[in-house]
Amino acid sequence: MVDKRDENTETESEESASQLTLSEASVSPASAELASAELASVEAEASELGVTRYVHAAFFGATVLVAFISGKLLLTIWNSLADWPRAAEFAPFLLNYDEDKRSLVTVLSGATVGLAAIIYTYRKEGVRRWANEVAAELAKVSWPGKEAVQNGMVVVMIAGAIITAYIAILDRFWGFLTTLVYGA
Repeated sequence: MVDKRDENTETESEESASQLTLSEASVSPASAELASAELASVEAEASELGVTRYVHAAFFGATVLVAFISGKLLLTIWNSLADWPRAAEFAPFLLNYDEDKRSLVTVLSGATVGLAAIIYTYRKEGVRRWANEVAAELAKVSWPGKEAVQNGMVVVMIAGAIITAYIAILDRFWGFLTTLVYGA
């Protein structure tokens, strides 16, 4: 799915670039300042990736997560096999490295696995399309401002305090009643 905003941004930046070359032709200082301002806006638009930057950030985060989990899993397996005498007998290379070097090797192996897995996943058109659609929908969301979040937090904290006090009072009351009925 091609984002219409990205196409419009590219068209606008091309038009701005052509206007920029026309304004650079004039030598007046005011037009030079205008040209530099237009150049800055064109560069800002060119560096703007739109929702695609969120997709790339998500894939980067997934790479780090997969690399971390793979490295830890490989280290756990290696340490378990190295502690098992039968495995060490059949594969003596398991004992060639101490635990610190094992950690380094498994982190690098995990990074390789994570990078390979994400590259394989990223190359699938369906996954990329789905990720772009999710990012485009999230870009349409109206996120609450700082003040709305703070007000909501205050309401939740006050409601939680009231409910906690209510339950504490009921607990004391029912404890008192059960002590009267059953005697302690």
